[in-house]
Formats: sequence, C-alpha cells, structure tokens
Amino acid sequence: MGDVLSQAEIDALLSALSDGQVDVEEMKTTKTQKRIRVYDFKRPNKFSKDQIHSLQNIYENYCRSLTTYLSGNLHTVVECGVLSIEQITYDEFIRSLPNPTVLGLHALNPLEGTVLIEMSPTLAFTVVDRLLGGQGPGGEKNRDLTEIEKTIIENRLKQMIFISEEAWSEVYKLEPQFVSMETNPQFTQIVAPNEMIVLITLEIKVGDSVGMINICMPYLVLEPIVDKLSTFFLFSTQAKISSPEQVKAIRQKIEWAKVDMIALLGHSEILVRDLLELSPGDVIPLNQLVNDPIPIYVGEFMKFKSIPGLHGEHLAVQIMEIVKEGGEETDG
Repeated sequence: MGDVLSQAEIDALLSALSDGQVDVEEMKTTKTQKRIRVYDFKRPNKFSKDQIHSLQNIYENYCRSLTTYLSGNLHTVVECGVLSIEQITYDEFIRSLPNPTVLGLHALNPLEGTVLIEMSPTLAFTVVDRLLGGQGPGGEKNRDLTEIEKTIIENRLKQMIFISEEAWSEVYKLEPQFVSMETNPQFTQIVAPNEMIVLITLEIKVGDSVGMINICMPYLVLEPIVDKLSTFFLFSTQAKISSPEQVKAIRQKIEWAKVDMIALLGHSEILVRDLLELSPGDVIPLNQLVNDPIPIYVGEFMKFKSIPGLHGEHLAVQIMEIVKEGGEETDG
C-alpha cells in the first residue's frame, strides 16, 4: 500500500499541476516505464525457481555421495559442495572451458540426449597425483593426459556418473550410462549452440587443492521430467521416514567402515637424562600391573578390557569385558 498524502501535500500537488511545474504525461510515462522488464529472447529462462531449487537439493545429495566416494578412493579428506546453478546457452558453456580439459559424456536412460560432466584440469591432475602416490597439489598444468592418466580419470568419471543415480532416485528412476571421454570441448557438440542448458557447478577440495566439476544438462534432455522437479521441491522439505531397507543399507555401509583399534599396555614417565642413557637390557616400569586388564580403545573411546597372550606365533589379546561408556548414547 502506498503512502497516504496529507491535505497539505495534496494541495501542493494540485497547485504544481495547475502552475505547469509537473507534467501529467511525464508522470504517466514514468509509471509505465517501471513496469517494463528486460527479456532476452536469445536466452529464455527454461527452468522456474522451484525447479532450480529442486536441482539444488538433488545435487547437494549428490555431493554427499561424491564426498564419500572420493574420500575413500583418494585416502584423504575431500569436501564437496554446490557452488552455483545457472541457465546459459550451450555455446557460452563450451567457450568458458579450457582446452584441454576432461569431459565425460553420458546418457540418463530412459531420457533421450547426452549430458556432460566436466572435471577441471586442476582437479584431474590432483586425483592422478594422489592415486599414483603423490601428495595431491602438483601445481597448474596445461597439457593433454597420458594414456595411463586417461585410464585413471576415465574409471573415476564412470563411478562419478554412476552415483548420480541415487541422487535422482527420489525424482525419477534414471540409469546413467557412460558414453565416452573427451579432452577437446570443440568436439563435444551435444546440442545446438543456442540451446539452453542448466549448469551445476560443484567445488571440490582435495586437501589443499581446489578444483571444479561442471555438470551440463540440456533442457531438451530434462524436458520430459521437468514437471517432476517442481513436485519434488514441494515435498522435499517434508520429514522423511526411513524404510527398513534403507536402515539395512546404511547399517551395512557402517559395518564396512574402518576404525583404529589400540591395545594400551600402559605408560610411564621418565627423565630425558634417563632416556638418553637407555641401553639394551634396561627395564622401564609401567603404571600397569601384570594382572590388570589391558584397555582397548576404538578411536578415542575405551570400549573393551582384555588380557594379553599369544595366538600361534602372534601377539594377541582376549576380550574379557565390554565397556559401555564413552561414545554411546545414554538414556535420559
């Protein structure tokens, strides 16, 4: 609702109109101009805000799966997040890519058409370096991949494409299928240059190195299910009830997780002078008595008590008691 004019302001406005200080036609023109909205017919927006929000939710779920996969595969801490989602033409996307780069072409059956996933060279060489025993960063490189590097990256791309099936499962049953890998963007004309695409940009942090993954999805590919994106957005904020099958799948994944287990024989404090004078045959007394049980730690928590012994020719411990304190939820 607009501001209410006082009687004095109304009198001043009428006086200005009668004196010719304010032009009525100019006021009408100004009011009309405010209603004009710029629209570029060369770049029409194909996706609504609800559909963009749905894609945001889908690829946030995808990032969680991708983080789990890359962390286990590269044996290091990996962070993944959705950086941006925008609508642009396919030509703009292709022109923004470096040459060479890593492009994975794949289909989303039963949808028709091809989707692109682009891995920045920085991320690609970081992955290769980690898998071949390096520390990861490796610096900026602008060269083609060797045959060995192509094989390594192609195998990772296939898995990255495959795990998108789970992220899309709540919207539509899709079956990703890897088609090929390219390094020259000019050879990947999957749609006409002026066709609109939705570009999902993910930021991947591998240790101290940061790279990007771009997912290019043409509107023509998503058009048959674009209405389902709006429906998914309406229900995506509702509470979800996990089915027994989901609980079982999560439990199986947790059971395969690796954790450190340490049997602590005891500890002692000695002077640095005594430490420097140690020689073969010297004995360091521990705070642990011979008959006391040895604590076993899982991660940071003591979970078991045991006694030491031998299993064949190997040192071993026998579990005597389960400690139900530390790292477990308590009632109340």
